[in-house]
Amino acid sequence: MPSSAPKTKTNFVTIFDDTYNQPDCRSYYRMLRALGYSNHTHAVPVYRAVLAELARVRGLSTPQVFDFASSYGIVSALMKHQVSADAFLDRYASAAFDDTSSEAMHQIDAEWLSGLARNPIEARYKGLDVASHAVGFAQDVGLFDQCFAEDIQAKPPSPELSECLAHTDLIVECGSVAHLMPIALDRLLSAASRKPWLVTSPVRGNERAEAFDVMRQHGLVVDTLGLPPFPHRRFESPDEQARAIAIARAAGHETDGFETTGSFFAQIYIARPKDESTPVSDWPINPTHGLER
Repeated sequence: MPSSAPKTKTNFVTIFDDTYNQPDCRSYYRMLRALGYSNHTHAVPVYRAVLAELARVRGLSTPQVFDFASSYGIVSALMKHQVSADAFLDRYASAAFDDTSSEAMHQIDAEWLSGLARNPIEARYKGLDVASHAVGFAQDVGLFDQCFAEDIQAKPPSPELSECLAHTDLIVECGSVAHLMPIALDRLLSAASRKPWLVTSPVRGNERAEAFDVMRQHGLVVDTLGLPPFPHRRFESPDEQARAIAIARAAGHETDGFETTGSFFAQIYIARPKDESTPVSDWPINPTHGLER
């Protein structure tokens, strides 16, 4: 279900926004909550199902998950732990954290996360983002086993990142503004010794044909698993809604009943090697249970 957050007026984050790279995650998560951001609510249960099916198909006891454009690691946090997206974001809205230092917040979050029940699959999580404070925080509190602050759209990955990517089983990306950048995506997939699965949930109209072409060039089959679009966040103004509708329609999407209802909508795409593209009906966890309008 969409977030029940109050309709607080705020500016949408960009990769250059100071909110995105603070020493701790409070400002960023409060901003997501104020915007009514709900991509994680819908997408992450599907990502968990994808991870379970990948582990089953490949016989993996400890899959290697790579969180692309990870920010403070919310996708990995929700995949690893038994906590809902709304409960996760609501926690950071507490006034009890207003005067907490960043150093204390690192310790508080590390203790809180370590006490949460874990989801069944014991995967190892790695994170990549251009925001060094964000990925550093996620590693410091225990969300990432390894993190990298690099811009692989601008230059090739470091030897350390390339070594990490060589052993990656699943790449996850959730709701980025520009979707997966084709150059970065090509570098991610080129470094892999065995082609990973990839699951992403871009805002409708922000999908990039070039990114899907890169996936196919690397031998991956791209589909939606028949899953419906879902709310990403509400619009802040009629002008923003009009622009979003125009962009979504230009990309070939039907917007009536979707963007016309007052929110951006997103769509999940999954890319896998053809010989591992099992039908959803065979999955032990049905990913459609994670998407409710």
